[in-house]
Amino acid sequence: MASLNVLVLVCVLYVIFLFAVAFAADRAALHGRGAWLRSPIVYTLSLSIYCTAWTFYGAVGFAARSGLEYVTIYLGPTLIMIGWWWTLRKMVRVGRSQRITSIADLISSRYGKSNTLAVFVTILAVIGTTPYIALQLQSVTLSFQTFAETDVTQVSPISQQSTALWVAAGLAVFTILFGTRNLDANERHHGVVMAIALEAVVKLLALVAVGVFVVWGLSGGVGETLAHIDASSISSFEVTGSRWVGLTMLSAAAFICLPRMFQVMVVENEDEGHLRTASWAFPTYLMAMSLFVIPIAAIGLERMPEDANPDLFVLTLPLQEGRDGLAIMSFLGGFSSATSMVIVAAIALSTMVSNHIVMPIWLWMSGGSAMVSGDVRSVALLARRLSIAGIVFLGYLYFRLSGGGAALAAIGLISFAGVAQFLPALMGGLFWRGANRVGALAGLSVGAMVWLYSLFLPSFGDTVLLPQAVIDHGLFGLAWLRPQALFGAEGLDPIVHAVMWSLFLNTLVFVVVSLLSFPRPIERLQGAQFVNVFQHSGTAGTWAGGLAQSEDLLIMTQRIMGSSEAQALFAGAARRQGIAGFLPEPTPDFLQELERALSGSVGAATAHAMISQIVGGATVSVEDLMAVADETAQIMEYSNRLEAKTEEQARTARQLREANEKLTQLSVQKDAFLSQISHELRTPMTSIRAFSEIMRDTAGLTADEQNKYSSIIHDEAVRLTRLLDDLLDLSVLENAQVVLNWQTGTLSDVLDRAVSAAGGSGPEFKVDRVRQQEQFELTSDLDRLAQVFINLISNARKYCDSETPTLRIRVKRSGSNLVLDFIDNGSGIPTEKQTLIFEKFSRIGETKAGGAGLGLAICREVMARLSGAITYLPGQKGAAFRVTVPVDVTAAEAAE
Repeated sequence: MASLNVLVLVCVLYVIFLFAVAFAADRAALHGRGAWLRSPIVYTLSLSIYCTAWTFYGAVGFAARSGLEYVTIYLGPTLIMIGWWWTLRKMVRVGRSQRITSIADLISSRYGKSNTLAVFVTILAVIGTTPYIALQLQSVTLSFQTFAETDVTQVSPISQQSTALWVAAGLAVFTILFGTRNLDANERHHGVVMAIALEAVVKLLALVAVGVFVVWGLSGGVGETLAHIDASSISSFEVTGSRWVGLTMLSAAAFICLPRMFQVMVVENEDEGHLRTASWAFPTYLMAMSLFVIPIAAIGLERMPEDANPDLFVLTLPLQEGRDGLAIMSFLGGFSSATSMVIVAAIALSTMVSNHIVMPIWLWMSGGSAMVSGDVRSVALLARRLSIAGIVFLGYLYFRLSGGGAALAAIGLISFAGVAQFLPALMGGLFWRGANRVGALAGLSVGAMVWLYSLFLPSFGDTVLLPQAVIDHGLFGLAWLRPQALFGAEGLDPIVHAVMWSLFLNTLVFVVVSLLSFPRPIERLQGAQFVNVFQHSGTAGTWAGGLAQSEDLLIMTQRIMGSSEAQALFAGAARRQGIAGFLPEPTPDFLQELERALSGSVGAATAHAMISQIVGGATVSVEDLMAVADETAQIMEYSNRLEAKTEEQARTARQLREANEKLTQLSVQKDAFLSQISHELRTPMTSIRAFSEIMRDTAGLTADEQNKYSSIIHDEAVRLTRLLDDLLDLSVLENAQVVLNWQTGTLSDVLDRAVSAAGGSGPEFKVDRVRQQEQFELTSDLDRLAQVFINLISNARKYCDSETPTLRIRVKRSGSNLVLDFIDNGSGIPTEKQTLIFEKFSRIGETKAGGAGLGLAICREVMARLSGAITYLPGQKGAAFRVTVPVDVTAAEAAE
């Protein structure tokens, strides 16, 4: 027999292997190599999270106790995948368009993003999932105990409590490591999903291997196995119609409403097209998992002692026959079933607890403001990690309190009935525009109380939470309030009884209260988005833009998403609005985009509340209310599109006004340029013509006169040539026809040349430099770079209006660039001219110095060709320019 130590070693190695697979999948997704992670097969296998230890072990026990009744657990999800896959597709589309992070997030978003409703759903989900986690711990503990009983080297029996505690601790650590790597709950947990897909294969192979061993190894073939089944008590079990229908509906409802199923089916979904593959592949997987359940149960009843636990036939049959390897493989199958369920359930529930309970409480305790001191990101991650540990511990606590003695199927059905209470609010929200928050909250409250009273509390036994007197005689001695015979309905199966009354009253109260109450406008708008998601899945409720400061929104977003992610989000929005920088206008479209981005980190309800604290709340226009009252999705869609077009036209009109003002200023500058350029051309040409005619027509000129007139002609020709050179130079630069001369030199030498060429530094004009800052070697067209520096220094010399003109030149290194600031101590450039100084024809200080207004335009083109930039620095005391020069750029890079 295999020793318990060997089993523990195999278990540890298997967990290490899962760690490696999860880590490799995360790294592959991070580096963009994870295309195979997004395949429909991986998605389908991840849905196998439905098949827990209950399915692996408990299905056999279920069949041994109740015959074919176990089929209902597989039949419900199969009917959903085949007949209701379009409903699942709608859930996935809603999840993607609204950035839903959990089933609590979806329900609260549908009903006006009510955090109260989200808290209620979260608490009910935690309570409903706790028995299921206990079930997994119980199955693993029983597996270890079974191996310990066959281990002759084991002197004393192992403690179930300590084993369950160690298993719970290990699962919590794994889930924390791979389930909270990203704050954004919408980001896929590729490592966890891949580990679940692997475990799906392991548990299927293990169960099929045991089934093949039982049919052909123990029974002798298919015919003999059928004979054993006919001879066993399984063939004599009769399933009542009410229980068959009730369990099938219950498993179907649980398949949709289980938090772990919602996590893998909606949140982790990469492509809603994967549902087409899953609609046939997942039922096939379920059929394979159920194929050998009856043979294993029949042979187990025949060969095992009468007091043997049927839930463990999958494990005890190989052990009894001395097939240690097969037994270990069977153990790994059950272990995979249990661990995958706990991991995904803990991730889903921790997201709900963090987003809807911890974060709102923390924000309230921090002063009720979205811009509180501290790091929201760290608090959210810590809350999720502590929530995971707390949720797993609750499962362990339920295991201890309940004694761990109930059949696995019974525990699983208790959880199914609990989470099924979400179904009326969920389906009503997806298909009924009239459903509202008050009705959903009332229905959930009634259904949850009935479930707790009639099924959950009695599951602990008659001495723990519910006295036997209440079970026998009813609450307050009223017979019609007996937990398992409500309203006098006696003789029903406890599960069917609880499910019937809880869901009936839940649905009834939900519908009646919704009809009697009127929803808020935001609920009606969200209802339109959910019910008609395929018509306008990209739209959302209306925000009142313009009331917020973008800086406040950026500060809040940085505290949640981190600086780099937040700034990238804001910069992208600013670019789409045609605004320079990274602060977009707080338009309704941007606020909707921001809300959806934040909802991945803190949930839709909390994100909506945080933005509302800054913006002042969402508003609804009269047109929106008319569209809602009309209940026509087409009108709603048209209204949304018209509003979006109006806002876009308003932004376009504003940009056109700005462009028109700039063109008007440029037109004035152009007229001034033409006047100036005609003057600049006519003056030297007139002088040249006049003095050349004098020299031609006047006889007897002295040598001094000839020298004087020829000097005037030469100077005017040089002046004219300089102006024409500037025009030609600018034309060549603008058309990218310039040939650059790439050299390597020091910045200090280039500045020395520029200062000297611009007139040097002296008492009448001082150049303040720090040469230690200039000792950088760079590769560029040093002549063109010196041309830019000369122009800036010459402008400062000509236009600085200080009594003691001084130009400060400061240099610093910024990454792979050198940054040079040229700042004089004059009065600077007027604000209205700062946007025009780099345009052609623009001149600075017209009254003080002439010029064609081409110098700075040439500088801008030169720096563009050198892969650098030149900008004006506002806010300084004088005129200030910043030149950014790459330290090392090749000619090919510059051309590109």
